[in-house]
Order: sequence, then C-alpha cells, then structure tokens
Amino acid sequence: MRVRKDDTVVLIAGKDKGGSGRVVRADPKRGRVYVEGLNIVKRHQRAGSMKDARKGETGGIIEKEGPIDVSNVMVLDPQDNRPTRIGIRVGSDGKRRRYAKRTGNDLD
Repeated sequence: MRVRKDDTVVLIAGKDKGGSGRVVRADPKRGRVYVEGLNIVKRHQRAGSMKDARKGETGGIIEKEGPIDVSNVMVLDPQDNRPTRIGIRVGSDGKRRRYAKRTGNDLD
C-alpha cells in the first residue's frame, strides 16, 4: 500500500467524492485508510465507568471517521496540489523512496 499516515489525499469515489484531508490511520492488511473529516459515521457508545478502560467517558452518539478503500483515494502532489499516482524508486543507498508520477519529485 503506497498511501501512508499523514499523507494528504483526495477522495475520487464515494459519497464524499472531491473532498480532501489528511490520512489519520492506515490499515494495510485490509487495504483501508481513515481520512480526517471524510466518511463520517455515527456510532452508539456506552458510557465507561471509572474502573473501565475508557475511564469515565460519556456515552451517546459519537461521530468518527470510517474506513475508505485505498483504491478510492489519490495522494495530492505537494508541488502543484493535484492528485497523482505514486511510484517506488530505489535510491543509490538501496532504500526505497516514494515519488509522485505527475512531477517526478520525492514524497518522503
């Protein structure tokens, strides 16, 4: 998976198409990303007691980011702020680096 945490992405499909945000969490095993402010879902949460792991959190209906399939997002190129594909290059030191295919600049 070429999209990582803290990348800025734009949604290219789905109910929030065209929206952009920062990747909060990536789940490579399932091929999903969680993007700040996109795909907001409502969850009913029980209030936690003081003994509980949630340490007295209030209950109710909370809103949080839901998972988005990685195929539905594209990374924004930092140079021109447009969506781009991501490629992998091996540098002279033998390390893998991600680069934007639109401009050819390194992302890392």
